[in-house]
Amino acid sequence: MHLLSVNLGRATAVDYTDAEDGLTGHGKRPAPGPVRVFAPGPKATGHGSGLEGDAVCNRRHHGGDHQAVYAYAREDLDRWERELGRELPAGLFGENFTTSGVDVNDALLGERWRVGADLVLEVASARIPCRTFQGALGESSWVKRFTQAGRPGAYLRVIEEGRVSPGDPIEILHRPDHDVTVSLWFRAFTTERDLLPRTLAAGAAMEPEAHERVRKHVEKYGADNGAK
Repeated sequence: MHLLSVNLGRATAVDYTDAEDGLTGHGKRPAPGPVRVFAPGPKATGHGSGLEGDAVCNRRHHGGDHQAVYAYAREDLDRWERELGRELPAGLFGENFTTSGVDVNDALLGERWRVGADLVLEVASARIPCRTFQGALGESSWVKRFTQAGRPGAYLRVIEEGRVSPGDPIEILHRPDHDVTVSLWFRAFTTERDLLPRTLAAGAAMEPEAHERVRKHVEKYGADNGAK
């Protein structure tokens, strides 16, 4: 298991973003490293991305401590290459880390990874696709297709700051004693809302906004019932 690529994006003006200023940092390109990775602070008022030199433009929906790093597996990019019939270079999905040998979608919320010598990350949630992602990729009905595939990649928070470079090893330090994977969390918040109560098993590993959404769902429908 290793880090195949570290990807950074610059703020770029486009006509397909939901950001009020029309800027996006979505299209990311591989950087040689080492790149500093740190906890960026609150979503709205912090640094945005957890990677030095990386732009996050739409602070309403992206960035902050619970979305400090976005990881996507090269193996999943390869699957999409076969399906779409086109090359998908590292960073095109907006991922900061393109991984190899890691089943990112099977990672558990609260799972901890060491990347390189010093960086420690914790799995926080899954990536929810948006209009900017669809516009950047240029594929029709992309949000729907990506959602149905159920392989979203993971957002991670920074536990211990560090510097990383392509080729650095990834080591799983801890796997929690619950079954809330990135994939399950994604399906619960997109296509299978009856799964939402199950995500509470992740406890404090779930970001506060998501936890509050689940609480309201359970309050309305009960812990054993999904949305009607």
